[in-house]
Amino acid sequence: MNQIMNITFRLTVSCLLAAVVMGSTFIITNKAKTHNEHVREETVRFSLLGYSHETPPPESLVMHELYRYVVKEAGQQYIGYLLPASHDAAAPFVFVVLDLDGKLAFQQPVELAEEKAISAKDRETAILAAIGGGKEIVFAEQAIVVTDDGQRAAYLLGGKFPGFKTFIHVMMALDPKYSMLGFEVLEHEEDPGLGAEIEQDYFKNQFDGKTFEILKGLEVVKEPLPGEYQKALEGKVDESAQMAMMEKYREQDIYALTGATISTKAVTDGLKGITKKFAYRIDTLDSVLKEQQIAVSF
Repeated sequence: MNQIMNITFRLTVSCLLAAVVMGSTFIITNKAKTHNEHVREETVRFSLLGYSHETPPPESLVMHELYRYVVKEAGQQYIGYLLPASHDAAAPFVFVVLDLDGKLAFQQPVELAEEKAISAKDRETAILAAIGGGKEIVFAEQAIVVTDDGQRAAYLLGGKFPGFKTFIHVMMALDPKYSMLGFEVLEHEEDPGLGAEIEQDYFKNQFDGKTFEILKGLEVVKEPLPGEYQKALEGKVDESAQMAMMEKYREQDIYALTGATISTKAVTDGLKGITKKFAYRIDTLDSVLKEQQIAVSF
């Protein structure tokens, strides 16, 4: 009997020690993983805007993060935006809630320190404290409004859509008129040598400079990518020749990747969908902010 109790005790202690070690390892590595993901996203954001270590952004460049939520109350559904307020506002953030017709339902100032806004839990706690009980909020997406010297310069959007196998995660940059500045593939599981070519410049850069009108009707063509165009897309010609070639193919549909038409169409349709939805939402939000004279930082 004593031997059984001794073995049980030893196993229990071993399990507890293992749990402590595994838990500590998870906390440490997860914190490092989150930090590394944040650093990578920052690098991608600046890269899409044309900045790097060699060409740093100007001090006048500011990124304003906005967060979209689905708000539910008494069987009704609304869309809520957590927005950075203007400098002279009563609170650092304002939560603007629209009904499904795009009209203002209500707004509330939100007390939330700027550095805590990156935490989903802190955001949710602050929003619920501001709007009162009886409501449920579900995070939907995040976007960034980029201003330069107070003027809107770009939008940065994250998104995901189904690929050939699993979801493709992207980050894209649009100018204030929703023309494509560029996009980056953050995660995917497309086939190497086929769909995985969506990471290559000769594919990604086909979208650069497409206006909103072109993007809305963009399709995929199963034709060989012209050699002169590929060289320009890969930056293998001088800048003036590259600009001329990009202008020549500005209204061209997207050339399908060899053996990966499904992946090509997935990216094309995915970027189109994200752009169209964002343009509608930000136009609607801007109209409400203007009509209701709600002062925000962008």
